[in-house]
Amino acid sequence: MGIMKVFSGSEILAEALKQKIEAVGVEVVKKDNLQSARMAGFGSSDLAVELFVDERYYGKISPVLEEFRMSL
Repeated sequence: MGIMKVFSGSEILAEALKQKIEAVGVEVVKKDNLQSARMAGFGSSDLAVELFVDERYYGKISPVLEEFRMSL
C-alpha cells in the first residue's frame, strides 16, 4: 500500500477537491504546509496544501480528478 499525491494548490481548492473525493468513499490525507510554515514563522506559498490518497483507489477517483481539473 502506497500513497500518491493527487493535488497541490491553494487551501480553498484543496478543500473542495477533498470533499468531492470523500463523497465517492475514498479517504484523503491533507498535508497543510501553509499552517506549518505559519507556525514556524515563515511566509506562505500558494501551493502549500497537498492531498494524498491510497494508490489502490486511483481508478475510483480518476473521474473526480478529471472533472475537477476541467472545472478550473
